[in-house]
Amino acid sequence: MPRTGTRRFGVGDYTLPGLWVALVLACLSFTPSLLPRPAAFQGAVVGIDAALGYGLGVLGAFVWREFADRGPRELSERARRVWRVVAVLALVGATLVGRRWHVQASRIVDAEPESAWATLLVPLVGGAVFVLLVALGRAIGNLYGRVSTWLARRMGERAARATGLLALVSVTVLLASGVLWDASMRFADRVYATLDGSTPDGATQPSTGLRSGGPGSLVEWDSLGREGRSFTGRGPTSAEISAFHDGEPALDPIRIYAGLSSADDTEQRADLAVRDLWRAGGFERESLLVVTATGTGWVEPSAAGSFEYLTRGDSAVVSMQYSHLPSWLSFLVDQEKAREAGRGLFDAVYERWSRMPPEERPRLFVFGESLGSFGGETAFSGEFDLRNRLDGALFVGPPNFNPLYRDFVEGRDPGSKEVEPVYRAGRTIRFTTLPARSIEPQSAWPGTRVLYMQHASDPVTWWSPDLILSKPDWLDEPRGRDVLEDTRWIPLVTFWQVSVDLALGFSTTPGHGHNFSGEHVDGWAAVLGIDDLGEDDAEALRQVFRREQ
Repeated sequence: MPRTGTRRFGVGDYTLPGLWVALVLACLSFTPSLLPRPAAFQGAVVGIDAALGYGLGVLGAFVWREFADRGPRELSERARRVWRVVAVLALVGATLVGRRWHVQASRIVDAEPESAWATLLVPLVGGAVFVLLVALGRAIGNLYGRVSTWLARRMGERAARATGLLALVSVTVLLASGVLWDASMRFADRVYATLDGSTPDGATQPSTGLRSGGPGSLVEWDSLGREGRSFTGRGPTSAEISAFHDGEPALDPIRIYAGLSSADDTEQRADLAVRDLWRAGGFERESLLVVTATGTGWVEPSAAGSFEYLTRGDSAVVSMQYSHLPSWLSFLVDQEKAREAGRGLFDAVYERWSRMPPEERPRLFVFGESLGSFGGETAFSGEFDLRNRLDGALFVGPPNFNPLYRDFVEGRDPGSKEVEPVYRAGRTIRFTTLPARSIEPQSAWPGTRVLYMQHASDPVTWWSPDLILSKPDWLDEPRGRDVLEDTRWIPLVTFWQVSVDLALGFSTTPGHGHNFSGEHVDGWAAVLGIDDLGEDDAEALRQVFRREQ
């Protein structure tokens, strides 16, 4: 069929092939994933998916016409009306079904569903985002056309098109991955570094030498950073711990921390933290906890505080900062720093600890949450290394890329689920999605205890590039306790849906998504071997830390 110069082959200013693919992806964006989405957020996802689909449809149609050596076909007004009717019916149907899934997903994670009226935001936001993104794509296309036209005056038309496309792609990639990315990261680091200089409400410089930044400390208060000042400037006192234990004697816990500006590099910060820990008497306590912080240096209050309550204050907790950036950015640019910090701090503590007489050593524990669990794992080579050098460890919300975590999950005993696996009959490593309920297997747990806490609805744990083309076991098995049974694996789509869920991980109620607030109480009770913590006491302690968030 001969080429035609007309552009009247679409609906309005949009081509029909692009709109068909846009419609399919927009409808698929309503399929249930791990977490419920606010209407405005869902609308943005619909718009992004539709714009991506439109681009793919336009590209596919262009390639097909080039191979078929024909131009775009003229469509009748009737065909355009048919498309409009189908599009409206499909989008209305997808929105209504998506609303039902939203209500079900909200209830299963103990959240209040948005009102039905909020659903009206979905098409409004989705349409606006779609129009803006398509306009941006066309602007880039126009730039390509101008470059090609300019080149055509100096070389052949086909060569000009190919060279123009190559130049545009190269410049875009270089800007996105080089100049633009580096500039964005430098800007983000400056912004978060400025925030790092502030002190959060409720955090005051310690008046005791048992904490970094206090009298006699080797670490200056101003060098701790925002999260370091929050960690050492807050926390339970001996009086509060004693009151929780019905007046039984308790000690003031030791908290040690080194900030980014406390020393020049990771090794020096780790050495400084250990020397300050020794000065404060941390190696003389019954229990010593080494914490790998998250990106900004945040130490989860529920994790440190519940450890201190359950050990009656006869404990020391040590941590240090390795980045200004939050975990999601640190994952992209500071993975090596997290690895160095986790290994460096533990090795420095272990070196001093191992030189002590065995009968005088404190019990040694490790903790890491989210990216902190990635860093915390790196000090160990496997199960037997954990057993040989630790009394216990608690890893919470592990990202899917954690090396040891993946080894344990993939090497799980036959018949156990990926969401709550059993590894080597639970002799050292155990997993739970709800530590207050039970930890499988229900058997004796002698020696070192290493516990992984993960939620079935946590996108941080289940996100993986493998989702693009491979169905994961957690979607092939019965769903976890807080994931809809209707959640299905769809090539490419599931990867994108879980990727989108990452932005909502912290927005859930405790016990779901990436929010583990309060659950550290039960996790530490299991790792510490405390079997007589009643449910009333456990719930009271959980509420203490949920109020502090």
